[in-house]
Amino acid sequence: MDTLSPSAITGSAVILGGVGLFFAALIALTHRKFRVWEDQRIDVVEAFLPRNNCGACGRPGCRAFAEEVVAGSLSPANCTVASPDVRAEIAEYLGVDVGQATQRVARLMCAGGTDVAANRADYQGLETCKAAAAVAGGGKGCVWGCLGLADCEVACTFDAIVMNAVGLPVVIPEKCPACGDCVRACPRDLFEILPLDYKLIVQCKSLLEGEAAERLCRVACNACGKCVLDAAPGVIEMKNGLAVIDYTRNDLAGPEATRRCPTNAIVWVEGPQFAEAGRVEARVAA
Repeated sequence: MDTLSPSAITGSAVILGGVGLFFAALIALTHRKFRVWEDQRIDVVEAFLPRNNCGACGRPGCRAFAEEVVAGSLSPANCTVASPDVRAEIAEYLGVDVGQATQRVARLMCAGGTDVAANRADYQGLETCKAAAAVAGGGKGCVWGCLGLADCEVACTFDAIVMNAVGLPVVIPEKCPACGDCVRACPRDLFEILPLDYKLIVQCKSLLEGEAAERLCRVACNACGKCVLDAAPGVIEMKNGLAVIDYTRNDLAGPEATRRCPTNAIVWVEGPQFAEAGRVEARVAA
């Protein structure tokens, strides 16, 4: 049996060592040339954030938000979930202004609770809106209206939605981060995320007109057109039998558009006029 000589063993070791050193050097060079440097401040800012990755800031998660804040393309104020104190701490740490962001909130585009909307059947099944919508549209007469089974309340992890006595979800603006979970949970697309200063709201999505709409819900838009006449020019128009607000003209919108609405389908969501209309938020506040 042949044995390797000491010189052969040494030569093999040298070759293997050389190969190892070559690849080690290649790896080190590649890492140095192509590594992506990351600002360590991103970790610190992310630690300040709620880290629930709700997406309310318009970014896919808190990490992405932290990256843009550190880069200077977003201000700390854009995290609407963090408290004012937390935003101030982030700004102080980075040495930047807190900034300003338009607060947004989820709005329910339906006021058809059990007190005003007729049922056409008694739904018996899984107590979720998604299930009811899949079974002949649920029991509600208005096929566009809120089913009242609280999918949105369950989906909201911020406790910003509660169901009221007439089976409608009520958004609490102070708690709502505008994350959009309720939008995704509603099978009838009744939630919209709007800036808080968009106060003129049509709480109806029915495409029926006149008596046909009112037979199904007493607060349905009946396409009378009075709101169009009473609002500033161009603020509201009728589309397919429904009043539609042009929010690009929001600076012209005011409560005068709601005063002659015979069904209170269009509302101004603050002040005495809104409370007198008996809409959803007013019911909860009471």
